[in-house]
Amino acid sequence: MNEEQIQLTHYDAWLKDDSDVAALVMRQWLEPVEGKDAVIFPPTYAKPERIKDEDWTGYNIDRFDNSSVCQIDSVGSQANRMEPIFKREKYKHLVPQVIIKAGEREVHLLDAGHRAADAIVRFADKMEDVQNGKALGELLWDAFKSWQDSGDAEPLAQIAPTSLVFGAWDSRATGAKVPRVLRSVIRAYNVKPYTRSAQFNTPLHYVNEGLIKETLDKGEGEKNPLSQEGFHDNPATRKHGGVEVLGEIRRDVSLNLVALRSLGVRPNPKEKAEVAERTLKLRRYVLGLALVALTHRDDQMFNLREGCLLRIAKSSSWKAVPFEGDAKDISIDSGGAFQFADATVGDFRVQQFEKSFVFDKKKAEGWLGLKKDDRDKRRRQGPVIKQDI
Repeated sequence: MNEEQIQLTHYDAWLKDDSDVAALVMRQWLEPVEGKDAVIFPPTYAKPERIKDEDWTGYNIDRFDNSSVCQIDSVGSQANRMEPIFKREKYKHLVPQVIIKAGEREVHLLDAGHRAADAIVRFADKMEDVQNGKALGELLWDAFKSWQDSGDAEPLAQIAPTSLVFGAWDSRATGAKVPRVLRSVIRAYNVKPYTRSAQFNTPLHYVNEGLIKETLDKGEGEKNPLSQEGFHDNPATRKHGGVEVLGEIRRDVSLNLVALRSLGVRPNPKEKAEVAERTLKLRRYVLGLALVALTHRDDQMFNLREGCLLRIAKSSSWKAVPFEGDAKDISIDSGGAFQFADATVGDFRVQQFEKSFVFDKKKAEGWLGLKKDDRDKRRRQGPVIKQDI
């Protein structure tokens, strides 16, 4: 058995239907680069209607009797950090590089917020200068339908495999839901929120100097047009000022092998052996992408936002978790993950697209011009890009 075969078959015990392993889980313990007791800045969110202004810190903090948990980076945000690595030179051969030309701009499918279910995809026509090809919106419609109707994930993997890794919901077309194989979230435990204040002073008093009419200086606070445009002194008091983490900052990762094993190919009773082999190749390929996404490291991985640059404080802990019994310690590193993924690519035959697909502006505007009820009736009848609008 050569080295490539060893790499290809290395994780097969997890991928076969009779596997007793439910998931691979990993924990990473993080800390601010300034030190464990430094103040960091979590993401801020809009205030819920039921909460008073003075009670809203802007952060997602759940409070309990003697503890609290603060979200530092959400599942969606983590996915958005990992997915674009497949545009990089080292990894770009691992996935199809799907580009959509929209006017003067080009949008990579890996940057689309809803992945294969994004609006830009539904209105993406054929590749540039290609007469007989299919529209991207049609290809992905067919791929979602194959998954929805028969559990066949092969067409989706051949065009948009990261939609299998990170999940997708084609809510505005077929309605198909693809389960998330890879889930990652960062939380801080037992946090102490801070506030901060600031004062902006203008270089001169524009009204007093006769540079702006006094009649324009009207309204309080942010309602005053001078304040809105930076012509007024502006105090900012008791705004969100970060949190101090008294407990730990932890990244929890789950690679759902049950969801991975739900991925199959179109059934063919006459060729059971071939179907089984294609299914295994598909699952190996998706697992390889997930492992690469999880183990990749660069200087942006934990540069979460201004005031929140973290580092790994303690070695990662990997475990294979069975449905019953004790979890087993395992070791997975970035080099091994890449070798495995690289081997699966040739075996699965990843499709590549040499030209950009083209966004159909007229079709999108025609669709938006329809009444909502009409759009709702049409949206699951077939690819929007192929409909007569």
